[in-house]
Amino acid sequence: MKSSGLTWAVLRDLKCGELEGAADGWGEASNRADAARDRIEQQLLNGLRDTQQGDAATAAVARLRSLSRNFQYVYTECGLLRTTLNSLAHELKAQQRVLADALDDAVALKFTVRADGAVTYPAAGDGLIDGRPLPGGTASSGGLPGLQAPSGLVAPNPDAARAQDIADRVAGAVRAAAEIDWRYAGILRRLKAEEGLKVPDSTWKDAAGDAAVVRDAARAYLRNAIPQDASPAERHAWWAGLTQEQREEYLAVYPDRIGNLDGIPAVVRDAANRDNLQLLIGKLEGRDDERSVTQLAGLREIDRQLGAALRPGDPPMFLLGVGDAGNGRAIVSYGNPDTAKNVSAYVPGLNTSLDEDFAKNDLKRANDTAISTRDIDSSSATIAWLGYDAPQMPDGMETLAIMSGERAEGGGRSFSGFMGGLVASNENDDPHMVAIGHSYGSRTVGAATQQGDGIPGVDDIILVGSPGVGVDRAEDLGVARGHVFVGAAENDVVTKVPSRQQVALGAAAGPFAYVVGDIVDQGDDDLWFGKDPASEAFGATRFKSDEGPHLVSPRGVSIDAHSQYFDRGDVDPVSADNIALIAAGKSHKIKVEEPR
Repeated sequence: MKSSGLTWAVLRDLKCGELEGAADGWGEASNRADAARDRIEQQLLNGLRDTQQGDAATAAVARLRSLSRNFQYVYTECGLLRTTLNSLAHELKAQQRVLADALDDAVALKFTVRADGAVTYPAAGDGLIDGRPLPGGTASSGGLPGLQAPSGLVAPNPDAARAQDIADRVAGAVRAAAEIDWRYAGILRRLKAEEGLKVPDSTWKDAAGDAAVVRDAARAYLRNAIPQDASPAERHAWWAGLTQEQREEYLAVYPDRIGNLDGIPAVVRDAANRDNLQLLIGKLEGRDDERSVTQLAGLREIDRQLGAALRPGDPPMFLLGVGDAGNGRAIVSYGNPDTAKNVSAYVPGLNTSLDEDFAKNDLKRANDTAISTRDIDSSSATIAWLGYDAPQMPDGMETLAIMSGERAEGGGRSFSGFMGGLVASNENDDPHMVAIGHSYGSRTVGAATQQGDGIPGVDDIILVGSPGVGVDRAEDLGVARGHVFVGAAENDVVTKVPSRQQVALGAAAGPFAYVVGDIVDQGDDDLWFGKDPASEAFGATRFKSDEGPHLVSPRGVSIDAHSQYFDRGDVDPVSADNIALIAAGKSHKIKVEEPR
């Protein structure tokens, strides 16, 4: 049997080890490019920034950054070639096993497999009339066995069906191998570098397309083995059990999956996501829809910060997650959360998405908190976690999302899984972990506490600018008594949103809505998502915060009181200091104020 020039004999004798040897060569080239990029980023750039100033130094930094980008592209493309060849060998080996089993059966039955794939079988059995053996014949795939047409008194040769099965298996293996060969030939032709010495975004766009093709082809070889549905601890053990070559292939071909897999070590996630960041930038480059343009701006700002020089006292950045799903995903840690004794994770709220504002302002909040916390205990890390679709400013269905808390429930499940991953990968015996929820993010943290036995590993919970967390008592948040802390600025209107009951009554009471609501809610401690966390009835510890600017003043309308909790400057340092003390495990030193 032949198919596109491929015969069963050629398939049988194919040396897949040579394909794997070629894959190893491309893998070595990929690793060398990665090592060169790492040397540029960790040694040359840092050394140049620390010792040189002026236009010449600035130009040299730009050239080194360009060279680093080139090595990153080489690393990615060579890694894709390695996996393509290994995946090709993997699939061809499977067909070789099918063929070998069929040939072994033919030998055992004393059949002959001809060069064209047809199978001959000997005379066998007894005729019903004369008792003589029934004649042999030839079976070929797609045709009938070579038998004389049986009459009603002549039984077929019992070996005919066996020969037909073997012929079909031989032909099937050859056809499948020919299809595999054709498919991978197209992929390999695609994997070629563009001309030129620079790697612009258009080249990364091409690389993103290459990666998508190789990922699809390698799903049986690599992707299907990724433990997507396992627990974070099981994923951590899976990664630890891989060979170095297997890890390199997963990082080169599936940086998006490995980089966003809870339980994988932080340094691995960071390496994967830095590569995936470039692929995402290439993917979104040139698109003109609002969502893509917005996310691209956020990704570019994150990329800029990752490549910027660290100032004295700045903790290193780790990109623990990134993606373009929904309103975008980005998880950035300031400090290594696997080696840090104190790990805090900040969940932003309403109107947060992967955009330039998040990349500048929300990441600054996490960085400021990390710096302040590390001033108290150097073994600390703070994370900005945008791992869910936070509701955007009220508009149609988004209004319903805010009112129902549906986004918080989904986000809570994701946040719980993320924190479970930190528990699995942290190297300390008993790390101190803190969940920080701001605005609607506090509702998301509250939802996370209702998953299983609470948020994995979390010892303390901080709620700031909260409209309620979905429960009415601090003790329902799954941490020990006295370990829930609340910051509520006096002029932060979000901490005073009316309850559902007040809104319902207001629909009938008109301008007297809040008066009626206050009469019904005599404790004056209900918000939209439940009991006011800053109230005495809730039972949390309220720490001191600056009152913030009034909503309405001669200078206009301002909601700045809602966003200044993390500021280390002159505006509200007391709140930032209190958050840092709690994050560092020194909550007994915070400044408290009376609950509402």
